[in-house]
Amino acid sequence: MQCPADAVLAVLADGWLYPAWVVGASRMRQVDRHWPEPGAELHHSVGAWPLLLDDRTVSVARTATSLTVLAKGWPLGEARVCIEVRASGAGCLVRLQEEPTAGPARWLPRGLREPMLRLRNRESLRRLAFLSEGRAAAVNPPARIPAAG
Repeated sequence: MQCPADAVLAVLADGWLYPAWVVGASRMRQVDRHWPEPGAELHHSVGAWPLLLDDRTVSVARTATSLTVLAKGWPLGEARVCIEVRASGAGCLVRLQEEPTAGPARWLPRGLREPMLRLRNRESLRRLAFLSEGRAAAVNPPARIPAAG
């Protein structure tokens, strides 16, 4: 991504932004005050109105450069999602790994499951980049050339 790793980590730490970058999440209902510390929950909905399902995501681990969550996505099941961020040149590299842990998605053959996850996660990373890069630019706007006068 074309922004510092801290910009991405700041978006991940703002639970209210979750539906803006996670494909399938449509609205936030509540964010635990201590998000993204382990045990904290995001209460969100998935789907499109009026067919919304209330759901939640739980933080299970956090380091200075990563966040791991247990994403509950019924009726498909649950998945352990790890997002790792590391500096790279003037920007950063973000790696998202998702592994189903419960429910019907866990039993799908990897050959069927992986292409669907890859497409969805690629779009989630694209949205995360838009938010992170946009916030970084707003904090550190490019130098403006004074108007000729």
